[in-house]
Amino acid sequence: MEPWGANLYGDPCRDCGYVWSLTPYEAIRQVEELPGRFSVLLEGRTGSERHPELAWTPAAYVSHVTDNLRNWAERLAGARLAGADHVPGYDQDLLARARRYDEIAPAAALWSLRGAVDAWVESVSAALDHQVVLRHAARGIQRAEDVARNNAHDGTHHVWDVQRILSHWDRSLST
Repeated sequence: MEPWGANLYGDPCRDCGYVWSLTPYEAIRQVEELPGRFSVLLEGRTGSERHPELAWTPAAYVSHVTDNLRNWAERLAGARLAGADHVPGYDQDLLARARRYDEIAPAAALWSLRGAVDAWVESVSAALDHQVVLRHAARGIQRAEDVARNNAHDGTHHVWDVQRILSHWDRSLST
């Protein structure tokens, strides 16, 4: 099994500071805050700013978070509603290329994120109530509470990535 969560990122996360001991309901609240956090960061920005160490733009990171939340919401719903508990992995970079993340307008990415968050909150909440357990191809057993924390970390980590991009961009403009 591949390392994941605190085993991979540290507790708290070495980069973004995410604390893995949150309750699943605290993780849900963090995910609910993502559209507002990204909106504040992208206000007055093109969404196409770059950082030399990161492959994606701010708008692309928002699109990735959106797709990740949708994917996990769908997988949890599939397990709860139909007993489909197997979760294959996916290649996030291949998805980014297929969806052309870098061509998605920031306003559209934020709009899409809000819908994904709403669907994710509904799905995760129901999965927690029903104690859904998934079998991930690379990570093994993923309980609904694990998914809630993992997804909250993903979103929080990518807020941190966007902050890094924009700070780098601002510094490069001032020199």
